Amino acid sequence: MDAPVRTHCPYCALQCGMAISVSGPEITITPRTDVPANAAGALCQKGWTAAELLTNGARLTSPLLHGRPVAWDVALDHVAGRLAAIRHEHGPDGVAVFGGGGLTNEKAYLLGKFARVALGTSQIDYNGRFCMSSAAAASIRAFGMDRGMPFPVTDLAGADVVLLAGANPAETMPPFVRHLDGPRLVVVDPRRTATARLAWLHLRPAPGTDLALALGLLHLAVAEDLVDVAYVEERTSGFDAVRTSLAAWWPERVERITGVPVPRMREAVRALAYAKNAYVLTGRGAEQHAQGTDTVTAFVNLALALGLPGRLGSGYGCLTGQGNGQGGREHGQKADQLPGYRRIDDPAARAHVAAVWGVEPDDLPGPGRSAFELLDALGTPVGPKAMLLFGSNPVVSAPDSVRVAERIRSLDLLVVCDVVMSETAALADVVFPVTQWAEETGTMTNLEGRVLLRRRAVEPPPGVRSDLEVIAALARRLGHDFADEPGEVFDELRRAAAGGPADYSGITYDRITGEAGETRESRDAGEGGREAEAGVFWPCPSPDHPGTPRPFLDAFATPDGRARFVPVEHRGPAEEIDDDYPVYLTTGRVLAHYQSGAQTRRIAPLAEAVPEPYVELHPDLAGRLDIRAGDLVRVVSRRGEGRGVARISDAIRSDTVFMPFHWEGANRVTNPALDPTSRMPEFKVCAVRVERVA
Repeated sequence: MDAPVRTHCPYCALQCGMAISVSGPEITITPRTDVPANAAGALCQKGWTAAELLTNGARLTSPLLHGRPVAWDVALDHVAGRLAAIRHEHGPDGVAVFGGGGLTNEKAYLLGKFARVALGTSQIDYNGRFCMSSAAAASIRAFGMDRGMPFPVTDLAGADVVLLAGANPAETMPPFVRHLDGPRLVVVDPRRTATARLAWLHLRPAPGTDLALALGLLHLAVAEDLVDVAYVEERTSGFDAVRTSLAAWWPERVERITGVPVPRMREAVRALAYAKNAYVLTGRGAEQHAQGTDTVTAFVNLALALGLPGRLGSGYGCLTGQGNGQGGREHGQKADQLPGYRRIDDPAARAHVAAVWGVEPDDLPGPGRSAFELLDALGTPVGPKAMLLFGSNPVVSAPDSVRVAERIRSLDLLVVCDVVMSETAALADVVFPVTQWAEETGTMTNLEGRVLLRRRAVEPPPGVRSDLEVIAALARRLGHDFADEPGEVFDELRRAAAGGPADYSGITYDRITGEAGETRESRDAGEGGREAEAGVFWPCPSPDHPGTPRPFLDAFATPDGRARFVPVEHRGPAEEIDDDYPVYLTTGRVLAHYQSGAQTRRIAPLAEAVPEPYVELHPDLAGRLDIRAGDLVRVVSRRGEGRGVARISDAIRSDTVFMPFHWEGANRVTNPALDPTSRMPEFKVCAVRVERVA
């Protein structure tokens, strides 16, 4: 048996530590105890079965051109030729690039560079727009910086109270729940989820009313003199405007809108206010709305009024979802950003990155379309005619997915890099088979802002190349010389990120692993071994900087160092129920599956645990519709329909049904209405009717 290789889980943003041992064809996974996220040696069902991703036989191992296996050079030459022709005919923006929040930092960085330098296109975004974008926008306008959790996850265990708004970590990242054993939990969710069942207090607002609830909670905090006045005066600005805006949100009105009883609201606010240490955390349930940025802002306002952010033992944080959802939005695959979390419309940022890339600042394109807007423009007279897609499956994961699939089919060229034949890859002109998590080395930035090294532990199948190699090979054919070795790419990323909000310049592979010779820099310097760190927190501006686990203790990242209150108003769902569509649909994840399910649906134990899509209905609603458990059910919206097997449960509200989004179906129904700030689609609520299929 080979010596175990220390690496990290391929799934969520907790990035649990695991060790991989190989003995012939057998691959064994054991939990690590030196990674704070799962220091107790915990893994979820997905983590324990992750070795099957490497051995289940569903792998792509040869490039496909129009569905037929071809040699790598044939496929690469074809793609490069078509890209050159389309750019010549339609201009640089005739080509789009779509990335993913599961790509390593190195891939995200090189993909952004490829789009802006080799292609010259502004048309690049990624599926993280569908996940954390509202929380990111709210954090930037409140704190001046977006780092999902600006504190180590281990801090949560010392809290007295934690409020979770729209988060279900007991299913989405089970080892995280071990950090919540001590605090009393207040859970905001329309469903009685596995997390809500652990709660001391469960608040069940109607879908799409989380913002009204947050306004009501803050109204109560002000009315009952629970505001931390000294903190507000010393560390914030803008509170008076917010206090004035709360006049219309008296508790009884909020109860009528949300369905949450006033006494429960009072309990929640008092618990947070009287606690010595408390946290407010948001997840996708609060964020995936057309008013998601304002909803998160309202919860941030509540946390600020109670004096939580920037205080040791308390704070606000966002539970990032995808494996590299944090790092994926920091290094350039987002439409409006350059590496280091710099704004692409900032002249100083453009000058710095252009110098690293060896181009003129004016040669860099400006901001492009956001994810859904980009997908919706594909193949139109004013939109891209070709798309390169890495680490995403929008035919399943995008809202109004029937429309998105139609737009993808209208392209002149679709190129997909993937591990398996996803629903989107099945539509591609060219498919490149690429390496996956344990077959490659690269950094991931977890939900705490901790940069980790996910190390190569096994050999990839013959015929498979890394995404970095694919990007560099295409760049060479387009006249550009890009590095394709992870350590070299990371060294360049560090230079590009230096001085930015997400400054990685002091982080090296050597610091994370304690091993010399992991990067070109350490080889050139002749460094010896050093003590390994359990990841390094950004910002980390120099090799001797300790990293920044808690960036807001002394000041916030705003020009004056103060956190900013921002007044917001509740608007309700973009689509209300009516006589034709009388029920709300909400969507989410289940324990056994991940994202679009392209990987987990191919893992036997996970597929057996939840083998098919389902529709969860309250017994009262099921009775009115003459639906019984096990019936095939159709859920219909103004955009399309999804089907699933009926599950009857009082965990759901009687005016709401739930569908998991790991199969084609749920997102045929969801609403693509966009948040005006973050451009997040409204995944979490739309109006539907429910019918039993005869």
